[in-house]
Amino acid sequence: MRGSVVPVLTVVCGIFVIWYAAAVWLNAAWAYDKAARSGTELSTQMLIADTWSQDKPKLPAPHQVVVEIWETTAQKKITSKRSLVYHSWITLSATLLGFALGTGLGIALAVGIVYNRTMDRSVMPWVIASQTIPILAIAPMIIVVLNAAGISGLLPKATISMYLSFFPVVVGMVKGLRSPDQMQLDQMRTWSASGAQTFWRLRLPASMPYLFTSLKIGMAASLVGAIVGELPTGAVAGLGARLLAGSYYGQTIQIWSALLMAAALAAALVGLIGLIQRITLNRMGMA
Repeated sequence: MRGSVVPVLTVVCGIFVIWYAAAVWLNAAWAYDKAARSGTELSTQMLIADTWSQDKPKLPAPHQVVVEIWETTAQKKITSKRSLVYHSWITLSATLLGFALGTGLGIALAVGIVYNRTMDRSVMPWVIASQTIPILAIAPMIIVVLNAAGISGLLPKATISMYLSFFPVVVGMVKGLRSPDQMQLDQMRTWSASGAQTFWRLRLPASMPYLFTSLKIGMAASLVGAIVGELPTGAVAGLGARLLAGSYYGQTIQIWSALLMAAALAAALVGLIGLIQRITLNRMGMA
């Protein structure tokens, strides 16, 4: 336990030290400017205190971000438009729907690619090529097309999440479904197993480690897609909207609190998939 905790704490402490030092460096210009206009001379202690307590710093200190997160979660009703819990739920809804759609699409494409040579040669190159298009370029197009079709709200953001999350699932599942070696496939033939039986009894169980690894990547990508999908719509709710509002009004503390909330949300979702992975693989005797 000590061997795993100490290195993590060391890295975290190092990050906080660098963060606090960077806050002093980046916010010092404004502190010196205020001191010059007021005719006072800043000592080192006064400089540090000022750079760690500015209302609109270039880089907020860690404790400022923690206070902002505390005030917008524990001290706000979850139905309040100023609550990070409320904004996180809006983003989470699009993330989960997009992740479910992307996972379903990815698995379906992977099965088709493995079992159909035509799809392998035609679809797989297009799947790879689709990821070369920047999401910031395609997100407004998706939203405009869906709005023209009368579709708005949750589904456009979920579609962007699906676009980002299906790719790792396709690649991972194709690799997993093809992971059984020729000897194992020949053994299934000697037992007169049908194609469906080979899939359910051999290929699918063998693909589980690959699938869960892909799902972790897909979940993180899905969250990014949901946040990106909120930016071009001028959304008033969601972590993306929170980031956008913070950038409009120069509220860097609000921006950083939304970023850390998104990171915590992603870590929780990926951790949940990891927990399901351990339970599933343990029951399958693969852990």
